[in-house]
Amino acid sequence: MSVVTNTTTIGAIELPSRRNTELMLLGFAVVIPIFAYANVGLAIHGKLPPGMLVYGLGLALLAGVAHLVVRRFAKYADPLLLPLGILLNGLGLVLIWRLDQSERLQNLAKRAFGGFSESTPNQMLYTALGIALFSAVLLILKDHRTLQRFTYISMAGALVLLILPVIPGLGADVFGAKIWIRVAGFSIQPGEFAKIVIAVFFSGYLMVKRDALALASRRFMGLYLPRGRDLGPILVIWAMSLLILVFENDLGTSLLFFGMFVIMLYVATERTSWIVIGLLMSVAGAVVVGTTASHVKARVTAWLDPFACYSTSGACEQVGQSIMSFGSGGVLGAGWGQGNSDLIGFAANSDFIFSTVGEELGLTGVMAFLLLYGLIIERGARTALAARDPFGKLFAIGLSGAFAIQIFVVAGGVMGLIPLTGMTMPFLASGGSSVLANWALIGILIRISDTARRPAPAPAQSPDSEMTQVVRPS
Repeated sequence: MSVVTNTTTIGAIELPSRRNTELMLLGFAVVIPIFAYANVGLAIHGKLPPGMLVYGLGLALLAGVAHLVVRRFAKYADPLLLPLGILLNGLGLVLIWRLDQSERLQNLAKRAFGGFSESTPNQMLYTALGIALFSAVLLILKDHRTLQRFTYISMAGALVLLILPVIPGLGADVFGAKIWIRVAGFSIQPGEFAKIVIAVFFSGYLMVKRDALALASRRFMGLYLPRGRDLGPILVIWAMSLLILVFENDLGTSLLFFGMFVIMLYVATERTSWIVIGLLMSVAGAVVVGTTASHVKARVTAWLDPFACYSTSGACEQVGQSIMSFGSGGVLGAGWGQGNSDLIGFAANSDFIFSTVGEELGLTGVMAFLLLYGLIIERGARTALAARDPFGKLFAIGLSGAFAIQIFVVAGGVMGLIPLTGMTMPFLASGGSSVLANWALIGILIRISDTARRPAPAPAQSPDSEMTQVVRPS
């Protein structure tokens, strides 16, 4: 006797897209900056700021447009990345507006330039352009793997972007660093975009060469040393970083590129020796350039003892004032609009905007902001783990690593942990290049996460599989 059992095939289970979760988080990401904006107005002027409604509606409109684009073109993307970007960008607008209200900064601008113009309207425009670029990335980049075709083209593009600031007549020297170009009256920082372009090259190159780079020829002091010919790529990147330091006096971009390459190299090869070699080479390069390049040497001197040259060096004065801002903030801070970080001068709303956070929101506010940044980095790393292709894994971890390094060098510089780098805090600082580049970075991570989280298509059904007879012995 036998038993006949009828079984039918079951299709793939539809996974939740988490877009409603993203929409709810976006509500908080818009409301929190509006409350902060109102708090600043009450603290400085004793009344609600007149542009509060326009600011709130504008931020909500930008968040809504970005959400609709993600809902339509990246249905399964990570639900945290967009709200985190909107929240940081919104709070950055509040911090910049708070510094625009400083009479000291207004008088300083009038003495130096003959007039004063607020940075907040421009920053709001840059934010709108950043959301537009974010949307364009999701609309145009249907699959991140298409970027792999442009591996060596991206290397050439990154080199061009890095060379532009040192071209006479095009580059601009701003406070000793040659990292800007001026085009049609606008200032652009090409290094902000170069970090994304060069991440494409690193990802494509390491995906092909990772097996060769993972080979070790000998063991020395517990480390597996790579073969001599495999040291070529890291030597080239090291030399390029030194050239950036020498010609552009830009410590931050050099650390960013070299650090990003070492992180991706370690992820691709799983060799601890690359980390050790990379750290030794970065220290050696920093020591050599720090003792020879005058601009970098001044920043190293200010880092070692900012109060020793407080009255003779502008770098020491800025670092000293920044350290005092963090110290006077205490645990809970002086409150929105109640600090004196505007004494730092023109860099208060760009390089040193994190000092305003430390003074007016205290250690609590600093940790909250670092936690928000940490969540973006964690979601990027989670996206890299979930990616199904090696190029996507390396690309996501490279972008996340670059973002993490930039946070470290900026926060470490204004806190006195490392020398100043001249880079800007992502989403917070005033400047269009940083906002545009970081929104493009968030857009790429969302595209990779959508591909990684999207359920695999169900296998095609065969007409014969609709009913299968299974005969079991009785």
